[in-house]
Amino acid sequence: MSLKGKRIAVLAEDYYQELELWYPVLRLREAGAEVIVVGTGSADTYTSKHGYPVTVDMPVDQVQASDFDALVVPGGYAPDRLRRYPAVNNLAREIFLQGKVVASICHGAWVLVSADILRGRTATCFSGIKDDVINAGATYIDQEVVQDGNLITSREPDDLPAFCRTIIAALKT
Repeated sequence: MSLKGKRIAVLAEDYYQELELWYPVLRLREAGAEVIVVGTGSADTYTSKHGYPVTVDMPVDQVQASDFDALVVPGGYAPDRLRRYPAVNNLAREIFLQGKVVASICHGAWVLVSADILRGRTATCFSGIKDDVINAGATYIDQEVVQDGNLITSREPDDLPAFCRTIIAALKT
């Protein structure tokens, strides 16, 4: 499954969920993609919920949607911080509107809510924020991965294998 030539942005901020960031980063790199960790610009390194660091490659104000083939939004509490930055929401919206893959897992859907890209779509997320997803105009389904066109969503760390397989398959088409 070669993703050679594909560029994927993975968002990062403090309190990210370790597996939901690192599993996609490593799996997508293993598949041949160039993965760029993009932060809000508030720091060069962010710390996970359990204290693991991730160093960003670029701040969001130095990237453009046209630079990427996909965007991955990990969960944890980082999405609540990420969505406070207009540049993050604009990046997610522009990648989505360009028909490129936008994938979120767990609380990552909060960025999709703030980017206003869920209206009329079918999605899943961590059960604790399903009301936010529904109120943003999506149809919520409780399953490990939901793909609606270029939108891919999952619920929790246990769903990571299906989440990454679906992202890789979508990028190969």
